[in-house]
Amino acid sequence: MATPADDWFGQAFSKAWRDKAEEIGRFNLAIFGKTGVGKSTLVNAIFGHEIAATGIGEPVTRAEHLYLHQSGTLGVLDTRGLEVGRDNDVLIAELKDYLHGMRRKPLAEQLHVAWYCVRAGDRRFEATEAEFVRALHELGLPVILVLTQVPRSGARVHPDAEALAASIAELRLPIVDGLVHYTMALEDDFTGQSAYGLQELLDATFRGAPEGVAHAITAAQRIDFARKRERAERAIKTATGAATTAGASPIPFSDAAILVPLQIGMMASIAVTYGVPLERSTAASLAATAAATTAGRSLVTNMIKFVPGAGTMVAAPISATVAGTFTYAMGHAWLRVCERLARGELGAVGGALDGESVRKVFLEEFKTQAARRRLTR
Repeated sequence: MATPADDWFGQAFSKAWRDKAEEIGRFNLAIFGKTGVGKSTLVNAIFGHEIAATGIGEPVTRAEHLYLHQSGTLGVLDTRGLEVGRDNDVLIAELKDYLHGMRRKPLAEQLHVAWYCVRAGDRRFEATEAEFVRALHELGLPVILVLTQVPRSGARVHPDAEALAASIAELRLPIVDGLVHYTMALEDDFTGQSAYGLQELLDATFRGAPEGVAHAITAAQRIDFARKRERAERAIKTATGAATTAGASPIPFSDAAILVPLQIGMMASIAVTYGVPLERSTAASLAATAAATTAGRSLVTNMIKFVPGAGTMVAAPISATVAGTFTYAMGHAWLRVCERLARGELGAVGGALDGESVRKVFLEEFKTQAARRRLTR
């Protein structure tokens, strides 16, 4: 049964989560290519959303041929009713109109990168497609050219795909890095074909996009957990430094008033970075902080125990050390929980959150990180 303290914490965490999501903003990807090239499959493989395959999105032009699908830190713009190559003039005119109005909006409302997809099995790249790519570039959109459904044996891609990529390269199109990216979005157990090329495509997307949306891309994507961890560790480092300063304050109880919002903000930032939805991360945070309360009391007792004559003269430095160590350990323990949640590893039967597993994962990591922090100080 929820207590008043749980209710307060849940509300505070939810607000912090929403604030952080708004701060991070949204990465907006435009994706083009002929019908059947596997655009939705590619988006879903990297970003983990059925965003490009479900619903019709919101029309963004009066003609209703351009649709923006939105989900948290990701937006995907695609087309309906028009075909690249056949309807280039209409598509470019609508894009030009949309982009012109969009540039007066905040960065999170703008288009940042375009993927142009070509199915390798089609074995051709038409002149009208090249014209479309050049037109996108002239509109100011960084374009990444992707070959989809490319068979590979070992490190060697299919010779037909190599030939197609070479013919595209000869056109010297204005594409990011000047590269054509080979991809296979889904593995095939029957043929033994593995998925590949997704990380390289994601890396190119980071290079092509404005720096201001790098955090949004990190939060939206579902394949590069090293990038998520790096972002989360930045939040932990910032919060730990601030907590150490706040904990050294000689004003009674001032540290608690400052530390709790710091730690909630840190946890919210990590949850958004890992793409853990609001409701799920709020429930998990309640389970984690219950464990943190018990672990925190033990941490304070153990640290003071080793200070001879601990009293008012050493209270401030002890407070600073405890605050920094507690926040550091709490941040890394919560990072571990969010990573497990993002990988789908902490669900009970039926997909509900397994609160007991959350507490166990959090507490084990908290103790490990607290001990590590004390040894390295």
